[in-house]
Amino acid sequence: MRNTGRMTTTTGTAAVPSVWPTVAYRDEPGALRFLTEAFGFTERAVYRDGDQLVHVELTWSGPDGTVVGGIMFGSIDETDPDLPPYGRTSVHVVTDDPDSLHDRAVAAGAVLVRPLEDTEYGSRAFVVRDPEGNIWSFGTWYEK
Repeated sequence: MRNTGRMTTTTGTAAVPSVWPTVAYRDEPGALRFLTEAFGFTERAVYRDGDQLVHVELTWSGPDGTVVGGIMFGSIDETDPDLPPYGRTSVHVVTDDPDSLHDRAVAAGAVLVRPLEDTEYGSRAFVVRDPEGNIWSFGTWYEK
Protein backbone atom coordinates (compact mmCIF):
# COMPACT_ATOMS: atom_id res chain seq x y z
CA MET A 1 0.00 0.00 0.00
CA ARG A 2 1.43 3.34 -1.03
CA ASN A 3 0.20 6.58 0.53
CA THR A 4 -0.51 9.34 -1.99
CA GLY A 5 -1.99 11.99 0.27
CA ARG A 6 -5.70 11.49 0.87
CA MET A 7 -5.85 8.41 -1.33
CA THR A 8 -4.08 5.09 -0.96
CA THR A 9 -3.29 2.63 -3.70
CA THR A 10 -1.96 -0.83 -4.27
CA THR A 11 -0.38 -1.67 -7.60
CA GLY A 12 1.12 -4.79 -9.05
CA THR A 13 3.80 -5.27 -11.64
CA ALA A 14 1.44 -6.91 -14.14
CA ALA A 15 1.14 -5.70 -17.71
CA VAL A 16 -1.66 -3.31 -18.56
CA PRO A 17 -4.51 -4.83 -20.61
CA SER A 18 -5.77 -2.76 -23.54
CA VAL A 19 -9.52 -3.22 -22.91
CA TRP A 20 -11.13 -2.46 -19.54
CA PRO A 21 -14.85 -3.26 -19.19
CA THR A 22 -16.36 -1.33 -16.30
CA VAL A 23 -18.95 -2.75 -13.92
CA ALA A 24 -21.21 -0.70 -11.65
CA TYR A 25 -21.40 -1.83 -8.03
CA ARG A 26 -23.17 -0.30 -5.05
CA ASP A 27 -20.99 -2.21 -2.59
CA GLU A 28 -17.49 -1.67 -3.97
CA PRO A 29 -15.64 -3.36 -1.06
CA GLY A 30 -17.98 -6.35 -1.34
CA ALA A 31 -17.43 -6.49 -5.10
CA LEU A 32 -13.66 -6.40 -4.63
CA ARG A 33 -13.83 -9.33 -2.18
CA PHE A 34 -16.23 -11.30 -4.35
CA LEU A 35 -14.39 -10.84 -7.65
CA THR A 36 -11.03 -11.82 -6.18
CA GLU A 37 -12.33 -14.70 -4.04
CA ALA A 38 -15.02 -16.15 -6.32
CA PHE A 39 -13.44 -15.63 -9.73
CA GLY A 40 -9.73 -15.17 -9.01
CA PHE A 41 -9.21 -11.66 -10.37
CA THR A 42 -6.01 -10.01 -9.11
CA GLU A 43 -5.80 -6.50 -7.68
CA ARG A 44 -3.74 -4.25 -9.91
CA ALA A 45 -4.67 -0.90 -8.38
CA VAL A 46 -7.01 0.10 -5.58
CA TYR A 47 -7.46 3.81 -4.90
CA ARG A 48 -9.19 4.78 -1.68
CA ASP A 49 -10.44 7.97 -0.15
CA GLY A 50 -10.74 6.93 3.48
CA ASP A 51 -12.99 3.86 3.53
CA GLN A 52 -14.41 4.59 0.06
CA LEU A 53 -13.04 2.77 -2.99
CA VAL A 54 -12.89 5.40 -5.71
CA HIS A 55 -11.19 3.34 -8.42
CA VAL A 56 -10.36 -0.39 -8.66
CA GLU A 57 -8.47 -2.21 -11.41
CA LEU A 58 -8.49 -6.01 -11.42
CA THR A 59 -6.56 -8.14 -13.90
CA TRP A 60 -7.14 -11.59 -15.36
CA SER A 61 -4.22 -13.86 -16.22
CA GLY A 62 -3.91 -16.54 -18.86
CA PRO A 63 -2.63 -20.06 -18.21
CA ASP A 64 1.02 -18.96 -18.31
CA GLY A 65 0.42 -16.14 -15.81
CA THR A 66 0.50 -13.36 -18.42
CA VAL A 67 -2.10 -10.64 -17.84
CA VAL A 68 -4.59 -10.90 -20.69
CA GLY A 69 -7.48 -8.72 -19.50
CA GLY A 70 -8.87 -6.50 -16.84
CA ILE A 71 -11.98 -4.89 -15.39
CA MET A 72 -12.50 -1.78 -13.35
CA PHE A 73 -15.06 -0.23 -11.04
CA GLY A 74 -15.32 2.47 -8.41
CA SER A 75 -17.45 5.24 -7.03
CA ILE A 76 -19.94 6.58 -9.53
CA ASP A 77 -22.48 9.37 -9.69
CA GLU A 78 -25.81 7.53 -9.56
CA THR A 79 -27.55 10.52 -11.16
CA ASP A 80 -25.43 10.31 -14.36
CA PRO A 81 -27.86 9.12 -17.09
CA ASP A 82 -25.00 7.88 -19.28
CA LEU A 83 -23.85 5.21 -16.84
CA PRO A 84 -25.27 1.68 -16.95
CA PRO A 85 -27.62 0.70 -14.14
CA TYR A 86 -26.32 -1.50 -11.34
CA GLY A 87 -26.50 -5.21 -12.00
CA ARG A 88 -26.93 -4.91 -15.77
CA THR A 89 -23.43 -5.74 -17.03
CA SER A 90 -22.47 -8.94 -18.80
CA VAL A 91 -18.82 -10.01 -19.14
CA HIS A 92 -17.29 -13.11 -20.75
CA VAL A 93 -13.91 -14.34 -19.49
CA VAL A 94 -11.74 -17.01 -21.11
CA THR A 95 -10.31 -19.59 -18.70
CA ASP A 96 -8.31 -22.75 -19.18
CA ASP A 97 -9.90 -24.43 -16.13
CA PRO A 98 -13.66 -23.80 -16.13
CA ASP A 99 -14.39 -26.79 -13.89
CA SER A 100 -12.35 -25.53 -10.93
CA LEU A 101 -13.50 -21.94 -11.48
CA HIS A 102 -17.14 -23.07 -11.56
CA ASP A 103 -16.75 -24.83 -8.20
CA ARG A 104 -14.91 -21.84 -6.70
CA ALA A 105 -17.50 -19.31 -7.92
CA VAL A 106 -20.50 -21.30 -6.71
CA ALA A 107 -18.84 -21.95 -3.33
CA ALA A 108 -18.28 -18.19 -2.96
CA GLY A 109 -21.96 -17.42 -3.58
CA ALA A 110 -22.25 -16.88 -7.33
CA VAL A 111 -25.74 -17.82 -8.53
CA LEU A 112 -25.70 -20.39 -11.31
CA VAL A 113 -27.49 -19.16 -14.45
CA ARG A 114 -26.27 -21.83 -16.88
CA PRO A 115 -24.55 -24.99 -15.66
CA LEU A 116 -21.07 -26.07 -16.62
CA GLU A 117 -21.37 -27.74 -20.01
CA ASP A 118 -19.59 -28.59 -23.22
CA THR A 119 -21.10 -26.32 -25.87
CA GLU A 120 -21.91 -27.26 -29.44
CA TYR A 121 -19.35 -24.69 -30.63
CA GLY A 122 -16.45 -26.34 -28.77
CA SER A 123 -16.15 -24.44 -25.50
CA ARG A 124 -16.60 -25.73 -21.95
CA ALA A 125 -18.48 -22.96 -20.18
CA PHE A 126 -20.82 -21.81 -17.43
CA VAL A 127 -22.68 -18.61 -16.54
CA VAL A 128 -23.23 -17.10 -13.08
CA ARG A 129 -24.73 -13.98 -11.54
CA ASP A 130 -22.75 -11.96 -8.99
CA PRO A 131 -24.33 -10.61 -5.75
CA GLU A 132 -25.46 -7.39 -7.49
CA GLY A 133 -26.97 -9.12 -10.53
CA ASN A 134 -24.20 -8.80 -13.13
CA ILE A 135 -23.79 -11.78 -15.47
CA TRP A 136 -20.39 -13.46 -15.76
CA SER A 137 -19.73 -16.21 -18.29
CA PHE A 138 -16.52 -18.23 -18.18
CA GLY A 139 -15.36 -20.71 -20.77
CA THR A 140 -12.48 -22.19 -22.68
CA TRP A 141 -11.55 -20.57 -25.96
CA TYR A 142 -12.41 -22.50 -29.07
CA GLU A 143 -11.11 -22.40 -32.61
CA LYS A 144 -12.89 -23.98 -35.56
